[in-house]
Amino acid sequence: YISFTRSCPNKMNLGAYVCNYSPQSKHVQFSSMPDMGILRPKVPYIGNSVFRLYSEEGSMEDTCTVNPLQPHTLTSCGFNSSNPLIVITHGWSVDGMMEGWVLRLAKVLKTSLGHANVVITDWLTLAHQHYPIAAQNTRTVGQDIAYLLQTLQENFQFPAKKVHLIGYSLGAHISGFAGSSLGGSEKIGRITGLDPAGPLFEGMSSTDRLSPDDAEFVDAIHTFTHERMGLSVGIKQAVAHYDFYPNGGAFQPGCDFQSLYQHITEYGLMGKQTVKCAHERSVHLFIDSLLNKDKQSMAYRCSDNSAFDKGVCLDCRKNRCNTLGYDIKRVRSGRSKKLFLKTRSQMPYKRMCLCLPFQPKHHQDMQNFCPKRIDFSLRHCALKQKLKRPTVLNKTYTFLITLDRDIGELMLLRFHWEGLALWTNMWNRVQTIIPWSSAGNKPLLTVGKISVKAGETQESLECEKEDLLHLQQFGSDPFVILERTSCLENQRQHKKEMHSL
Repeated sequence: YISFTRSCPNKMNLGAYVCNYSPQSKHVQFSSMPDMGILRPKVPYIGNSVFRLYSEEGSMEDTCTVNPLQPHTLTSCGFNSSNPLIVITHGWSVDGMMEGWVLRLAKVLKTSLGHANVVITDWLTLAHQHYPIAAQNTRTVGQDIAYLLQTLQENFQFPAKKVHLIGYSLGAHISGFAGSSLGGSEKIGRITGLDPAGPLFEGMSSTDRLSPDDAEFVDAIHTFTHERMGLSVGIKQAVAHYDFYPNGGAFQPGCDFQSLYQHITEYGLMGKQTVKCAHERSVHLFIDSLLNKDKQSMAYRCSDNSAFDKGVCLDCRKNRCNTLGYDIKRVRSGRSKKLFLKTRSQMPYKRMCLCLPFQPKHHQDMQNFCPKRIDFSLRHCALKQKLKRPTVLNKTYTFLITLDRDIGELMLLRFHWEGLALWTNMWNRVQTIIPWSSAGNKPLLTVGKISVKAGETQESLECEKEDLLHLQQFGSDPFVILERTSCLENQRQHKKEMHSL
């Protein structure tokens, strides 16, 4: 830095920039020329971050340090301007150590993508502070990344659209500040926010946090938005073009209290994984999208998680669904889209979703009997799904069913019914008093319509009333079986007729 300032005269033209040197402060201040529209730094550049080019060796010591003020360090470290650039930025540091996921993500990106420059932003000195101070430092680190990109533009004619910034927690907002620090018409190609930090950023204006304006395309994964004392670790509000909320975003499978003892056994009471399980899940979901290309998690646009749990949002028309992770479909819009999905507790995280609209019809004195659990089978796999008890007959209820794997085409449905305890006891007594009561006089329930729709394939199976059997409650035996496949044949025949037209 000192040798650079001494070599700069009081004022000189550096191509795209004017260099102003103040002998009193010994600082260099850059300003862009009127005909250039890239970076317009208004303060002297003093590097606060260390940039490390990952080289697949597997340890931080094997990374190569690059200096934005010394472009030759990029060349000597093996930067290839023909390949895209991915910059990984960590979050707040409690112990001042680089977290293990950083190198893992760098390695997975390098091996999965083949040809890519992967740079790690090391801002541990500024991150290992009290949280409010670390949060305040995010703008400074964002400017550091902007200077790095400016160096690439100047010396390698490297376009910003080939840059993908991936930031975790506070690092997500750092990535946003890096994008907003670049002037001109060209923006960073993509920013991915991995559970962007909530405290001191929730409810702030778009200029004070990650926002869709910071890059050509911005996506975010929210995994720990549970609020305590008015704060949540991850930001709840939408901050991207596509905001993903796995399992609603508040908690994640495997990170609940039932799994707490397992985390304590493995990492200790004060282990970081015990505290950060749900927060860091965003990182592992992104890694999963790179490692398991054949098991991409699909998410669906919905008003909120409650509506998604009802199974009414499995629609992919007009870009209402998208893939979580690296292979997301980049569709820009003026308004942020919230997408929801269900995941497993471990990798691979993908779960498939089915929605089941079901309409119980009133018949005779059967109104006290409502479905409590539904069992269904696809091909040779039998699955069980517990459903909430519908309280009104002659009404369509929609349920969301999640599966760990694709189990094929619907072949049959098995319903288990459970009546109110008082009604069941009464019916058993009637059966005892009148043992000659015939099956035909037993209470019946008519199913009006059943539909099953797969979120992944968008294929649906609809069984109308004429395709369904009447269900019968056999005294004290609580379950009834509905087994009907003719609706499959009817649906296929209908498709053939429509295709022939």
